[in-house]
Amino acid sequence: MSTESDIREFLATRRAKITPQQAGLPAYGGNRRVPGLRREEVALLAGVSIDYYVRLERGHLAGASPQVLDAIADALQLDDAERAHLNDLARAAAHRPPRRTKRTRGPIPDSVLRVLDSMTDSPAFIRNGRLDVLAVNRLGRALYSPLFPGDSQPPVNIARYQFLDPRGHDFFPHWEESLNTTVSLLRTEAGRAPHDSELTGLIGELVTRSEEFRTAWAKHNVRLHHTGRKSFRHPAVGVITLDFDAMELPAQPGLTLTAYSARPGTPDHDALTLLASWAATLDQTEQAAAPTGNDPT
Repeated sequence: MSTESDIREFLATRRAKITPQQAGLPAYGGNRRVPGLRREEVALLAGVSIDYYVRLERGHLAGASPQVLDAIADALQLDDAERAHLNDLARAAAHRPPRRTKRTRGPIPDSVLRVLDSMTDSPAFIRNGRLDVLAVNRLGRALYSPLFPGDSQPPVNIARYQFLDPRGHDFFPHWEESLNTTVSLLRTEAGRAPHDSELTGLIGELVTRSEEFRTAWAKHNVRLHHTGRKSFRHPAVGVITLDFDAMELPAQPGLTLTAYSARPGTPDHDALTLLASWAATLDQTEQAAAPTGNDPT
């Protein structure tokens, strides 16, 4: 899909969400042909001409000033994630460098991996904007064990598992919420990195093979994903709901470290303790099965 199409559909879907009453405008009559605001109403609220706003909504954001973008964002009552996405689309239209001017391609530094492995009480992993899990600690691998069958190693892709693996639907018990979060994160990344061929390929695969993804993708929703709660239906410990904190790595642009935790004294903390015991049992089993070096064969 082209940048112009993304701009057009993003602005149209945001405009459809705002009623005249929400925007502080009088609602003239009850027979409105469009949901939400009309283009001329957005232009009025943003302080630009109707013709100019129509041009913007057709995808021509390349020449829009930061002040105009802010005015459009105010008129459409965009949240922080949507404002950032609008600016990303404007950068893409103008062929300006993205907010992250350097995108990590090399291996994750050993120092970062040591920090990850030192988080022994918290499931944690490092991902990129495509939701590829690039590195994971022991407890994180246990939590996401369905994504790592057998002795498979990172990278694995959360979105591909969620939408294309038959087990994905069961692993995420709050399906609609989880589905919308995943799609919104990929839509956000698509605005930041419109020329990432691997991202484009992943989205094309998901759109082609998953009707649920295709439907959610058409909504053009975006979001920031810094903290919150997430539920899993784990094969060994059952349903577990954990707090998460996602921290971007400043020295590794494009990478995010996500760590999970549970409040002490709660059933979820008990489940996390059980998960750690389960992981330790698996480690012992693997060590017992490993060659000892004394095998005469």
